[in-house]
Amino acid sequence: MSSISTGRTALRAARRVVVKIGTNALTNATGRFNRQHFDALGQDLLWAAQGRELVVVSSGAIALGVERLGLPSRPRDIPGKQACAAVGQSRLMQAYEEAFAARGKAVAQVLLTHEDVQERRRYLNVKHTLERLLTAGVVPVINENDTVSVDELKFGDNDTLAGLVAGVVDADALVLLSDVEGLYTGDPWRDANAELVTTVMQVTPEVLALATGASSGVGTGGMSTKVRAAARASDSGIHCVITSGAVPGRLRAVLEGADVGTLFEPTGSRRSARAAWIAHALRARGTLTVDAGAREAIVTGKRSLLPSGVRGVEGDFGRGDPVDLVDAEGAVFARGLAAYDANELRRIAGHHTADIEAVLGYRYLDEAVHRDDLAVL
Repeated sequence: MSSISTGRTALRAARRVVVKIGTNALTNATGRFNRQHFDALGQDLLWAAQGRELVVVSSGAIALGVERLGLPSRPRDIPGKQACAAVGQSRLMQAYEEAFAARGKAVAQVLLTHEDVQERRRYLNVKHTLERLLTAGVVPVINENDTVSVDELKFGDNDTLAGLVAGVVDADALVLLSDVEGLYTGDPWRDANAELVTTVMQVTPEVLALATGASSGVGTGGMSTKVRAAARASDSGIHCVITSGAVPGRLRAVLEGADVGTLFEPTGSRRSARAAWIAHALRARGTLTVDAGAREAIVTGKRSLLPSGVRGVEGDFGRGDPVDLVDAEGAVFARGLAAYDANELRRIAGHHTADIEAVLGYRYLDEAVHRDDLAVL
């Protein structure tokens, strides 16, 4: 996990960049919006937007709502947070509008829930809208729609949202601005001997173990969410850096190729828009356990999953719903869209394709999951 120059050089050449700004990077120690720091961060964003296409995924609406309503602290209940988000979102956009107006840059507000990307048609609507905004030279400022989001509609945190957005817009680079310099070998708040990991070649269980998942206070995501977002980005061929948003100039340093923060090297090639949607936007509604031969055919041979390779079916899902494919050890290695519903798959699991009609009385497709509907993870 030592630093190498090629990834940093690629960051200098990045032409489309997604920058995620966390709540902790926008607030002070009391959780209030830090306007002085926001102004400095705005200058970095303005610099980044010159000669590049920039997408900003920004937290901060709830903190601004707390400030505007004069509340002593951030509410803990969902309606309270939603009310603060409703009050604060317009103030957050006003801050970005004023910051980018200094260089004549237009900004656009985009509020999303997970439901907006779970359904294929809505996912494409989001993609096409963002593409049109970027082509027009507009900077989209994206946030989760906290005013209406509930558990089943939520991304959970803006790290996850940023990682997904990077795939939607086919970004060259994803920069996650946090309140710490990057991923450390220990908790830097408690361990004076913790060392910064400068480069991660692949997100392994050992790397995930370094991320404690602890939050610093007012944010919803910890280091584990950032590492997982970086893993999704790198899996789609996107360079990702986690670095401090509390230090002015850090974003500029990253995009100039400086050795700051933690760089996550791409581990996969660029996915098609459909494969990226299947791999990262969907939430599985069931699980198919497959045998070793089927796993090899899917991963190495890029083949479909046939019913004969299915050894177990879990969940209650319909035809066309997303399902995870797991091996005999329970490790998820692919995600796809089921060609049959759960009950049908239970009946034809282990059978050859020629037997489907005899078992069910009909046959939709020869495959349990077609290769065009599969994404290896």
